[in-house]
Amino acid sequence: MTKGLADKKICFLGAGSMAEAIFRGLLESGKTSPDQICATNRSNQSRLDELSARYSIQTTNDPSAIRDYLALSDIVVLAMKPKDVMEALRHYKSLLREDKLLVSVVAGLSMETMYGLLGNSMPIARTMPNTSSTIGLGATGIAFSSSADKEHKESVLDMFRSVGKVLVIEEKQLDILTGVSGSGPAYVYYMMEAMIEGGIRGGLSAEDARILTVQTFLGAASMVQQTEEDPAVLRRKVTSPNGTTQAAIEKLDEFRFPQAVQEAVLRSAERAAEIGNAISLEATKRE
Repeated sequence: MTKGLADKKICFLGAGSMAEAIFRGLLESGKTSPDQICATNRSNQSRLDELSARYSIQTTNDPSAIRDYLALSDIVVLAMKPKDVMEALRHYKSLLREDKLLVSVVAGLSMETMYGLLGNSMPIARTMPNTSSTIGLGATGIAFSSSADKEHKESVLDMFRSVGKVLVIEEKQLDILTGVSGSGPAYVYYMMEAMIEGGIRGGLSAEDARILTVQTFLGAASMVQQTEEDPAVLRRKVTSPNGTTQAAIEKLDEFRFPQAVQEAVLRSAERAAEIGNAISLEATKRE
């Protein structure tokens, strides 16, 4: 077991798919042990039973027990829906002290809002993972508060390296990161849908079109990663003059494909900012 997180007790407020992805990654990578992890939720006992049976971790939805686990924890992970997080932070603020590390995977929840709800300056890591984290191939952006020291940062980096690649950025960059990697898997799925449908329209079976499309995306991503060449360079290498690929690219350009994707990225980032502002406004109203 690696040293960094091995002796840290971690409590997850929320027990959904992202929380599961994180502690599964930690356990499978040997960075911690089941007795160091507790997952909690408000009312879904069957979900907690499932996680306890699968990973041998501690689970509870009893308010008193949650408080006990929080009191003993070194790291608290906020992994709940945005609509529930304000109530949770207010309810448990007396236990979320400056000797603990708070890690948030809640979309749109700014450090400023968290500090306003907590009333202290505990170290915070605000993160933006994506859904590929559930299979260990995630891309996570991480921003740290000024109160986070080297040990805090290493703990968080260890945590998210167990589910994929990590990138440390400034908090103000998290919205555009959301547009690129947070929402990014959906753009890829959308294009895959279109390619599969195109194959079917051309006479392939649905199964064959799916197999070919999935392998094409896997191969293309691996080519970029392994060759370290720019995607534009690789695209030009497979685009022969007057060939089939050039004809396809010209059709994509006709429909302004690059511009559409760029605008999608920027609109996702814009929406992330809107959600963050709404959460901040709601927090202010409830004060």
